[in-house]
Amino acid sequence: MPANTIDHNRTRYNFDGIDSVWLFGYGSLIYKVDFPFLEQRPASIRGWARRFWQGSHDHRGTPEAPGRVVTLIEQPGAVCRGMAFRVSPNVFEYLDVREKNGYLRFSTTMTFDDGSHAEGLVYIATEDNEAFLGEAPEADIAAQIAAAVGPSGPNSEYLLRLAESLRALGDDCRHTFSIESHLTRSGPVEALDS
Repeated sequence: MPANTIDHNRTRYNFDGIDSVWLFGYGSLIYKVDFPFLEQRPASIRGWARRFWQGSHDHRGTPEAPGRVVTLIEQPGAVCRGMAFRVSPNVFEYLDVREKNGYLRFSTTMTFDDGSHAEGLVYIATEDNEAFLGEAPEADIAAQIAAAVGPSGPNSEYLLRLAESLRALGDDCRHTFSIESHLTRSGPVEALDS
């Protein structure tokens, strides 16, 4: 699968006659909401775990020095908390470009905090895409994140904003928090703007 997935995503779903679609965000979509939405609700999906296993060549790194961003890995029994957005289908014109570096849209069942469910879409970078970096020791992931910078800013900012957002959601993502701990122990990290 090529790293640029825009064209592939645009052939995956037909939105004819559909007014709105739920979208599940588990990474930067939680804290960088730069798209219009009709409704926003905390939600979770089952059977998936958040992992910093995807390379970022276009936002938080470069082709020569990729950063690391999150994707989802199938894991029985896991629960991934995030934010669900009900959006107009035309929002995917923008999101397919934003999420083009190896991410494909998949359908998923989301569970809202009140126990109700909805079908929606989620972007996942599968291991067969060119930008997939895979598993590594969390200390090594933290070191790579500390060194990476791309057009969207330092990779460390992505990690720290995600960790902050997950705490606000009440999510105990040990993988994210362990990498954050390694990063902050390794040296000074710039404070985030509120």
